[in-house]
Amino acid sequence: MSIGTLNEGPLHESLKTLYTPANAEQEVPIDGFVADVKLGQQVIEIQTTSFGAIRRKLEHLVESYSVVLVHPIAAQRTIVKLPVEQDAQATRRRSPKKRNLVNILDELVSIPQLLQHPNFELEAVLTEEEEILEYAPGKVRRRKGWRVVQRRLVEVREQHRFRCIEDLWALAPGELGETFGTAELALAMQAPRSMAQKFAYCMREAGSISLCGKQGNALQYERVV
Repeated sequence: MSIGTLNEGPLHESLKTLYTPANAEQEVPIDGFVADVKLGQQVIEIQTTSFGAIRRKLEHLVESYSVVLVHPIAAQRTIVKLPVEQDAQATRRRSPKKRNLVNILDELVSIPQLLQHPNFELEAVLTEEEEILEYAPGKVRRRKGWRVVQRRLVEVREQHRFRCIEDLWALAPGELGETFGTAELALAMQAPRSMAQKFAYCMREAGSISLCGKQGNALQYERVV
């Protein structure tokens, strides 16, 4: 299954249905692109994978439309392995990996400047999902031959809208000094330092913080007023 097919799978379709208002159109051609949902001058795009894959599309659409990008984050995932033998049963187990709102940064690093644009908003959707795997040992090296063929929406747990770059500070509710590094950011976010580094990158690229020096080998930042 190609990435394009995965994007149009059950998870994508369920979210598209959820985010289609009354009287809106789906799959609307616009200037060589296809918008998931369009209502007047608003476009809603559902992206279940990399933001980088639709960066050019988003950058084009925001010049003429109000764009809302919707991205699911699996707070809880159930792994369903399809049977290998014809008379066997599928197996199910809860994944120990749990994600939360800060994981929006995993994808936002591809398009941080867009949150500066007045026509762009980002909606993070915390979900419970099923991930369907099939055994394809000759096609997949990772996961010991198992590959993801579908993601299915079980439940929407929470929705959070980022309307501008300043809204990202909701990811770092703890106290910060006038200057700070990614170690302090990680504490304020209650997240790994790797996430704090992504946060700092997004904020710096979008012009919300600036580099103001070093403390030892650690870069120091300050908020831009």
